[in-house]
Amino acid sequence: MTDDGVRCMLMRGGTSKGAYFLAGDLPDDPAERDDLLLRVLGSPDPRQIDGIGGAHLLTSKVAVVSASADPSADVDYLFLQVAVDEPVVSGRQNCGNLLAGVGPFAVERGLVEPRGDRADVRIRLVNTGGCATASFPAPGGRVDYRGGTAISGVPGTAAAVVLGFEDTAGSATGGLLPTGRVMDVIDGIEVTCVDNGMPVVVAAASDLGVTGYESHQELAEDRALLDRVQSLRLQAGKLMGLGDVRAEPVPKTTLVAPPRDGGALCTRTFIPVRPHAAIGVLGAVSVVTAALLPGGVARRHARLPEGSRFDVEHPTGHLEVEVELDLSTDPPSALRAASVRTARKLFDGTVYPRGGTP
Repeated sequence: MTDDGVRCMLMRGGTSKGAYFLAGDLPDDPAERDDLLLRVLGSPDPRQIDGIGGAHLLTSKVAVVSASADPSADVDYLFLQVAVDEPVVSGRQNCGNLLAGVGPFAVERGLVEPRGDRADVRIRLVNTGGCATASFPAPGGRVDYRGGTAISGVPGTAAAVVLGFEDTAGSATGGLLPTGRVMDVIDGIEVTCVDNGMPVVVAAASDLGVTGYESHQELAEDRALLDRVQSLRLQAGKLMGLGDVRAEPVPKTTLVAPPRDGGALCTRTFIPVRPHAAIGVLGAVSVVTAALLPGGVARRHARLPEGSRFDVEHPTGHLEVEVELDLSTDPPSALRAASVRTARKLFDGTVYPRGGTP
């Protein structure tokens, strides 16, 4: 960091967009760091007009990357969710979409040296303690963002970034079933609280008076539904050991319905109560995990395929993830998960935060 600005790379990772920083370019003190990030992204302001945030939780994100002291990882990745209209920075969750850009960023910043025409970057997820490997093309030691892979919710194509999670993506709540049960009842609604990289409350759309096939815009106009979603997640947060989550982005809430476009399950996700136009990578991993649990809410609505690859339907398309569980243990345990995302560098340079409060 200099008196004039901070070195920063803006990247699209999956269906999110965020500012990527080397940890050494930010203040060591978390409070000073968070204050700086609020000023960089332009929060609190619903338009984030005086910063580089995109006025939406999906585009108001930060990745902090550093060389890892863990011998099993190349780099550490700390994800920070910056609220848009509140002065809040949260590190209570992972972000699997921004994760897609961490490997390329690490190569660009010289933290990892590719071998051959591909890079395999081992990443420690600081938020939850999980571990992932990002594999992507890097001919001649340089990241190649071009490619023919398309993902729902992103125009055009880019190079594939294969994300593989070793054992589990980690847990912010300390376990795959944070409440210790496959089924809980909140406000008279049966839910499954699950955390395989992302704390999620899963409920049947029909139990909340909707079909689960509405567009995210239609859901956003249903004030009564949003109030019920907020009530569910606030109570689930306490059951999951997260405490008072009123100002936190987790747990997410996902409403499920039977698939109708060839997938395994149809989903409608809220972050935290704003309907998502798609579904996050780790959110999809957790929802599929819920669908694999006998007796869970999602299981009765899912059309489970043979094998470990699951097509998750969402408002703007599909997201494929691979999930394997060991159901012979009590409670069940995660064996592996994987997904394919894309990422693209948008700019690299110096960002200038607004001045602090006089």
